[in-house]
Amino acid sequence: MKLADLAHLPLTYAPQGLTLDGPLPAGFHHLAVERRIGAGDAAYARAAAALMHWAPQRGIGLRPVTTARRAATGVEILSRLVVLPVPCRVVWTVEDSRRTGFGYGTLAGHPESGEEGFLVERRGDDVYAVIRAYARPATLLTRLGGPLTWVGQRVAAQGYLRALQHAADDRPR
Repeated sequence: MKLADLAHLPLTYAPQGLTLDGPLPAGFHHLAVERRIGAGDAAYARAAAALMHWAPQRGIGLRPVTTARRAATGVEILSRLVVLPVPCRVVWTVEDSRRTGFGYGTLAGHPESGEEGFLVERRGDDVYAVIRAYARPATLLTRLGGPLTWVGQRVAAQGYLRALQHAADDRPR
């Protein structure tokens, strides 16, 4: 599978866009995790910029190939999970003074069917990273994986949060 192939692939799930404000739909496994990652305008700006340039995905070792350098509705993403293609399309974005983020949905050929959303939120002066997802198995491999698939998703979400924590943090590493 190549990035150029994704434009013709359909999203594999409905309803779409619910990782932004929910509620997450029935019939899917749900995931919602968050972490306070800093405070103030600078932390928010750093984390928001990193998020929109795929830092969470890179932070867990994925090497996303995308149709744009920055997340925007309609951008396609092709990553690899070991050897499995992981094709997705951005289905929503938000960028304002209190929330920045995007959600992408699975395309045909993805091992799961569903959506994953990534947000950096201001709550007063505090800055939070929020990951929400709903998914169900789309292949025999993920059906056979059962609970291990969901454990893997939770591990990935914690990695996304760590990547955004590093982005918000201005201390040298």
